[in-house]
Amino acid sequence: MKTPAITFRLRKHADYQRVYKTSRKQFAKQMSYFFVLRPQLGPDGTPLRDADAASPRVGLTVGKVMGKAVDRNRIKRRMREAVRKNLSTLSTPVDVVLHPRRSVIDLEFATLEREVANVFRVIQKTAEKQQHAQSASVS
Repeated sequence: MKTPAITFRLRKHADYQRVYKTSRKQFAKQMSYFFVLRPQLGPDGTPLRDADAASPRVGLTVGKVMGKAVDRNRIKRRMREAVRKNLSTLSTPVDVVLHPRRSVIDLEFATLEREVANVFRVIQKTAEKQQHAQSASVS
């Protein structure tokens, strides 16, 4: 049984690569991000196993340039909590990859939370437009 904390995480390398290949880098004040609508069918036309129709998935990348492991892990913990608190903003099946800047480690948590909320609002608005455009082109 999956716990709610795990269901919103992007885990597989192939999923990260798909997001990178099919989207453009976007920028916010404290992070950059990529996102793409998640397909419900695989390349062969069969339904994807892990594709929950309505839930978004979020992945984090914090490279070694961000500092030692202690600093990187702290950034990831802070980001995961901010994502968890704002995940309800996303209601479309979208995959998101967040790249925080090093300044996130010293940033006040309320500010970080607002930043993540703003990013998710932009993603939600854009994803709804993309979904609408896809459904209009199919009809």
